[in-house]
Amino acid sequence: MVQVTEGKFEIDGASLHSKTWLPDGEVKAKLIFFHGFSDHIDRYYDFFPSLARRGIATYGIDQRGWGKSAPGKAHRGRTGPTTRVMADMAAFIKSQLPSPDAPVFVLGHSMGGGQVLTFASTPEYDDVVAQVRGWLLESPFVGFAPELKPNWFTVASGKLAARVVPNFQMVNVIPPENLTRDPEVQKSLHADELVHNTGTLEGLAGMLDRTGKLSSGELKISGKVKSLFMTFGTEDKATSYDLAKAWFDRQTTIPDAEFKSYDGAYHMLHADLGCEKYYEDTANWILARAGGGDGSTRTESAPAPAPAEGTKAESKL
Repeated sequence: MVQVTEGKFEIDGASLHSKTWLPDGEVKAKLIFFHGFSDHIDRYYDFFPSLARRGIATYGIDQRGWGKSAPGKAHRGRTGPTTRVMADMAAFIKSQLPSPDAPVFVLGHSMGGGQVLTFASTPEYDDVVAQVRGWLLESPFVGFAPELKPNWFTVASGKLAARVVPNFQMVNVIPPENLTRDPEVQKSLHADELVHNTGTLEGLAGMLDRTGKLSSGELKISGKVKSLFMTFGTEDKATSYDLAKAWFDRQTTIPDAEFKSYDGAYHMLHADLGCEKYYEDTANWILARAGGGDGSTRTESAPAPAPAEGTKAESKL
């Protein structure tokens, strides 16, 4: 049976909602997770329990400004600048280090994936990066999907305004129908009050700045990164498959790297039709590296076949 616990992670005056999924038996690996924009750790259905059933413990937080870590409307989207986001991540990752009995992996989804790539590209955190066995990215935000890309004037004016009124809030809704093909998940997203779709100018500007530096190649991945696994749906309507793939193709110094496509899948691989395949692939990748092997392979997997019509995630909120 999976052991699930909830608590608080205290960091620099903030009390962040935390949740842990532990295996009933031996912990073979630890996974630290960072969610996406207007998201929270209770939206991942059977993903983390499925990992725990295979011996992978998962540790997650609702990041500053999101989910249960935003107790009131005034706190929604208040992530702070990128330096604050990175410091929060470092503290949470360090809370599981050192880990002599089970290797540590880090996974980020969407905005969280962009954060993870930024963290692993920031020299200040090389000492932490060196202690992480592998980095996983689910649909990381390296660029907008064509349907959502804002014009240059909107981006420039938003960044300028962020300097004057950093905590000014803006609502930015991505239709759930563009995130997953599963109609039950779509309904759940529409009904979830914690999915507030609200960002601050400071937080949005920081996210766009990180994304721009990743897609342009200004940020360079640390030489301390041992292994990397990037997964993407070919029909993602929120983040850019092509820009993420271009980023991956430039990372020739990572000794063990894999890019895996899911044919026809949307943005939320963990809550899309046929999500069980994504769960299995993630667990297999982690466990293949949890035994101490150094990898030293580069792989681009062919798109996984689209699921049969009507196949849905088995576990729902």
